[in-house]
Amino acid sequence: MSQKRNIYLNMKPLDEARRVVLEAFGGKSLEVEEISTPEAVGRVLAEPVAARLSSPHFHAAAMDGIAVKAQATFGAHSAKPRQLCVGQEAFFVNTGHVLPPDTDAVIIIENVQVLDAGSVQIEAPAFPWQHVRKMGEDIVATEMLFARQHQITPYCVGALLAAGQFSVKVLRRPRAAILPTGSELLDWSTESLAQLTPGRIIESNAYVLGKLLESAGGCFERLAPLGDDLQAIGRRLGSAVESGVDLVMIVGGSSAGSEDFARAVIEEHGEVLVHGVTMMPGKPTIVGRVGTTPVFGMPGYPVSTIMAFEQLVQPLVAAWLGQPPLQRPVVDVLPTRKIASKLGTEEFVRVKIGRVGDRLVATSLPRGAGQITSITEADGIIRIPADVEGVAEGQPVAAELLRPLQVIEQTLVVVGSHDNTLDLLADELRAQHSRVSLSSSHVGSMGGLMAVKRGVCHLAGTHLLDEQDGSYNLSYIRKYLPETRVRLVHLVMRDQGLMVLSGNPKNIKGIEDLARADVTLINRQGGSGTRILLDFRLRQLGIAAQRIAGYTNEEFTHMAVAAAVLSGAADVGLGIFSAAKALSLDFIPVVTEQYDLLIPDVYFETASIQELLSVIRSRRFKQRVEELGGYHTERTGEVLL
Repeated sequence: MSQKRNIYLNMKPLDEARRVVLEAFGGKSLEVEEISTPEAVGRVLAEPVAARLSSPHFHAAAMDGIAVKAQATFGAHSAKPRQLCVGQEAFFVNTGHVLPPDTDAVIIIENVQVLDAGSVQIEAPAFPWQHVRKMGEDIVATEMLFARQHQITPYCVGALLAAGQFSVKVLRRPRAAILPTGSELLDWSTESLAQLTPGRIIESNAYVLGKLLESAGGCFERLAPLGDDLQAIGRRLGSAVESGVDLVMIVGGSSAGSEDFARAVIEEHGEVLVHGVTMMPGKPTIVGRVGTTPVFGMPGYPVSTIMAFEQLVQPLVAAWLGQPPLQRPVVDVLPTRKIASKLGTEEFVRVKIGRVGDRLVATSLPRGAGQITSITEADGIIRIPADVEGVAEGQPVAAELLRPLQVIEQTLVVVGSHDNTLDLLADELRAQHSRVSLSSSHVGSMGGLMAVKRGVCHLAGTHLLDEQDGSYNLSYIRKYLPETRVRLVHLVMRDQGLMVLSGNPKNIKGIEDLARADVTLINRQGGSGTRILLDFRLRQLGIAAQRIAGYTNEEFTHMAVAAAVLSGAADVGLGIFSAAKALSLDFIPVVTEQYDLLIPDVYFETASIQELLSVIRSRRFKQRVEELGGYHTERTGEVLL
């Protein structure tokens, strides 16, 4: 097997790469197929559709009442009522009934006085076509209903059926073969989780790409995953092209590793047009062709492969179907902190967004291309151009929305310290008050205080220890927010301690063991309450941070610390009991600390915050918190300031 590493041979800016794709493949004509009208929702018309019938195809009563010849009612008024003979001059009709011959108006039943079985009286005249749906009022036979390349909606189905069109000719869905590659892949459809040994990962990218393709109007076949075998991948690629699919996506193997074979396979069977795109995530994307079939080498990291699809594959599918490329709503947002970016690369930064006061604020999420949650949790994407070195804090910038603005407008923005109870709180808030949602960003307790000071959040989680008197949060509020009116609501007391592997193989007993040469720490980020607690205890023990292996290795959440310990990346980390319990780690108690929510006074009486407080004080929320373990809720919901 060749161990030669790739280099990015034809790296191009995103706009140029998209132009290459569209110029090389965008002129393809799709075949036409005829399908039942009710099954056509989402499909694209291959030819214009004209009405076979008028709708309605007869003059119909639009109200309940009597049908009359309008001219026969002229002159009627309250001082001179007019009597009409039922069955000759007046005919009782219901809404939707065919208008009787020689009538052209309907008088509503409320304006009709029935004298006896044979006559009625009216006190006002009708005018021609009053309360009548005339034949062809909605649709006239032979008129064009929809032009070619119109995408059918559920509304369109009603119009087509009413016009007598029970089947339509549509463009065939573009078909793709999706081939996942990599010896590390576990195929969950044929293998069990017991086979998920270290180094193996569950194959999911092919399904994500397939469903993205379906949402763009195409269809797909997921081929069985292949290991890192150049010849096997080549044979599968050749078979896929020969089957007549419209495009092939090879997932994984597009990067620069010694076992990344996508470029070599495409070169062997065809040609590479683009190898590498100056965008992040998505840099390793490959564009090639085998015969006339486009073949894309899609990155193995999930966010990268999503971005590659949306920026290069989706526009191609849209061109084949005669549709515009994906266009999301765009709004101006204010970043809560500076977002750095590398010059020469267009970056797609995933962000959480919420309305705080009269501004939409955005907080960036983790930017790793392998973190699928950075896009599932995102409300929008900020695109930083290749010639811009980041975005300054507080500088308005455009963001593409991934969620409806109405949902974002009803989101409470939490910035600050991480705690597992925030996830429960978000779930309970939706369960008890479905209108409001909670969006939390983890930047540490001090980061939360500064966010409150800058006015970019509705509330902040904080557990800052005062080393002088052992209290929590109040002294920091007085020091850093002297001119900001705030309320402090107690959320939980929680047990903090050292998390170690089950069985405590290093026999760690306390903070003092962190200085041992055989112990590696995973730390929390600077400014977090947990980091402040650790530094305080180290000073008490006279231990310099430089003596601790791993002190500078940081994570932003308790669960990330626990995961690092479980994986063996570290021997120990300081965190909350519930995180240790969740991953079956042993826990060595250090302190029971206070975790509170800091709320600007200007938002405290708003309906959303009051709904949040009612959830916090509910018995159901407290029960769920206590079930996590390591929490105490005796004072949960108490206003401390």
